[in-house]
Amino acid sequence: MEWWAVLSAGIAMLVVLFLLGLPIFVAFLIMILSGVAFILGTGGFGMVINSMYATATTAAIGTVPLFILLGEVLFRSGCMEVLLDSIDKLVGRVRGRQYVLSISLSTVLGALSGSAMAVGAMLGRSLLPIMQARGYDTRLSIGTILGGACLAPIIPPSILAIIVGTLADVSIASLLIAGIVPGLLLAGLFVAACLIKVRLDPSLAPADDDRPSLDWKAKLRAAAGLLPFTVIIFMVMGLILLGVATPSESAATGVLGALLTAAYYRRLSFRMLFESLGEAATLSAVILLILVSAVMFTQLLAFTGATGALTEMIAGASLNRWVMLFLMMLLPFILCMFIDQLGLMLVVIPIYLPIIKALDFDPVWFWLLFLLNITLGAITPPFGYVMFAVKGAAPDLKMSEIFSASWLFVGLTLFGMLLLAIFPDIVTFLPSLAE
Repeated sequence: MEWWAVLSAGIAMLVVLFLLGLPIFVAFLIMILSGVAFILGTGGFGMVINSMYATATTAAIGTVPLFILLGEVLFRSGCMEVLLDSIDKLVGRVRGRQYVLSISLSTVLGALSGSAMAVGAMLGRSLLPIMQARGYDTRLSIGTILGGACLAPIIPPSILAIIVGTLADVSIASLLIAGIVPGLLLAGLFVAACLIKVRLDPSLAPADDDRPSLDWKAKLRAAAGLLPFTVIIFMVMGLILLGVATPSESAATGVLGALLTAAYYRRLSFRMLFESLGEAATLSAVILLILVSAVMFTQLLAFTGATGALTEMIAGASLNRWVMLFLMMLLPFILCMFIDQLGLMLVVIPIYLPIIKALDFDPVWFWLLFLLNITLGAITPPFGYVMFAVKGAAPDLKMSEIFSASWLFVGLTLFGMLLLAIFPDIVTFLPSLAE
């Protein structure tokens, strides 16, 4: 059977299994085992076992459960309430300050947890009611939470970046570091857009926020409240940037920092620790199964000849490489509106690998753009999972409000991606320093 027929049949089977409601890792395992049996016969299952062992024992995979545990400890211990209060005091009395607060909080929370859904749910539950009560525009308030949550998978630590780096065989440390400047750039774009909108339409924010002016001593205490979280961020990313620790080692020191922070605020308990470990273990097991299946999918593509055929097809095509880049970004952007981002990522990455090699794109730059692209799916109607997390945290909201709120920040993110495509040094500058 021709390679394109095998590939089409495999993807079609995967889509059907998704539509039946099966979890991603179950659907992938069924598709992979069926493909091995069909292409290689029963003797191919030995290769499956070897692939599982090789993937499961990859050192970089140890980063995943540690980063998940880091976020779980901080969220379940309630330390994030201290963070929220400290940033709230430091933002100041600028008109539209709650919009700035929402995006600032999302940026810091993203640097501590890497989970867009957790950030969206937390701010939807804690900050959105405050913004509404103070007279801030509901739609723009929702948008800042959605856009801010979208930063979490970009700003390290990022579980998605680790998965992409593992599947694409790119340095995980470089990919994590590459997300710092783009994440801050997008945060700056979001803040600027909100302040401009408030300037053009003052009705979007109250004329006088009820936050009293704070003296320098109060601001100093607020800054001191951020110190433990700053230390955690340094323990995670600073050590990688300095070349002192690998991502796995820095993740371990980050977990230690989270435990010490919880203890410092007297919120460390055996129950919290047990729940955090249990959730981290469950999520890590699912991610590991998904990674194993994705690696096997890459190997099956090679066996069917799809990898070589795709490379030859691109090499023989007359399309400009920048047109190809546009098309390769357009496909996941459209598909992520309708299907799960993780499932799409696991299918697309093995197919894109030979193409970006043939086009001679910088792998760190390309996969960071790709990561930004699929992250957009989390806030893009109709099936963005962060939108449903916000809806779950604020059930009084209408889905139509959430949908309409997302488009401004989708557009700003696309503009940010355009800047990163035109000026690739924005992405590659920090990773080049760490080499």
